[in-house]
Amino acid sequence: MIRVVLPHHLRTLARVGDEVQLNVDGVATTRKIIDALESSYPMLHGTIRDHGTQQRRPLVRFFACGEDVSHESPDAPLAEAIVNGSEPFVVIGAIAGG
Repeated sequence: MIRVVLPHHLRTLARVGDEVQLNVDGVATTRKIIDALESSYPMLHGTIRDHGTQQRRPLVRFFACGEDVSHESPDAPLAEAIVNGSEPFVVIGAIAGG
């Protein structure tokens, strides 16, 4: 079971608590986690990735085991700690401005 932590605004939209748990078939990757998240919570479709291109939205970041994996390939395998649920996969909404 993969644990996913969402930012407050996405938790509110999906009507979930601080963390959700997802099953991912095969090798766990960022793409598969976001696919499973959008499948389980359709109201999140398009909030994390662009509807058309499926690219990560510019102000969204992904963290695995404390490392920013936002710019890595979405098909790169994630650490075993993410797969076994001992560490959460974290989605963060970045803040821009001055």
